[in-house]
Amino acid sequence: MTSPDRTTAPETASGATAPRTDKKKLILLGVIAALVALFFIFDLNRYLTLDSIKASQHDLQTLYQEHTVAVIAGYSIIYILSTALSLPGATILTLGGAALFGFWTAMVVVSFASSIGASLACVVSRYLLRDWVRARFGHRLKRMDEGIAKEGAFYLFTLRLVPVVPFFLINLGMGLTSLPIRTFYWVSQLGMLPGTAVYVNAGKELGKIETLSGILSPSLLASFALLGLFPLIARKTLEFLRRRNR
Repeated sequence: MTSPDRTTAPETASGATAPRTDKKKLILLGVIAALVALFFIFDLNRYLTLDSIKASQHDLQTLYQEHTVAVIAGYSIIYILSTALSLPGATILTLGGAALFGFWTAMVVVSFASSIGASLACVVSRYLLRDWVRARFGHRLKRMDEGIAKEGAFYLFTLRLVPVVPFFLINLGMGLTSLPIRTFYWVSQLGMLPGTAVYVNAGKELGKIETLSGILSPSLLASFALLGLFPLIARKTLEFLRRRNR
């Protein structure tokens, strides 16, 4: 005679799996929504301006000298969260980090923080916000699907190297493709590296400005010229690579 407990247990377990999964998703969505709401409710974006960073530069540098590891860790967490939640301010964070840390430290920190944050945004899009992202940006994501199907990871590398598509939209859009997350991470890390170097260099020069005359310094003007020329240089480089591979 079969025990009723044994026959009904699998049904109960399988039936409880979906609600538990849905509950976890709802909790995660609630946390994400709360963090985004707090950002705008408290107008935290006002701190992500060049004027704000410049005004507090001396205090931040003092804090960095006294608590180097803690400041780098805090900056990294803020950068990762900002990118993962698709909040505005990544460019200002990059420039500010370069002014505070210097070129090489900022280069390493920003490179990893931006790639980790972008990958988390991709994960959120794929597993939590798929329907919303498709409904909101579906008409703009069709080309991404076609690009991944045709060129694979090289298509993502192209988007990262030549920033013709908004950074946050690449993160969200790639979440709807079949590209593995780890591939998304390392291609993003590699593809964003040249652009990160350009922005970090510009931020390092901005951090040196003490007077209005500093705006006209040759090194700063050269940095901004490089910012403007970088997309063109990257595009020409990709065209060369494509012709070579044919």
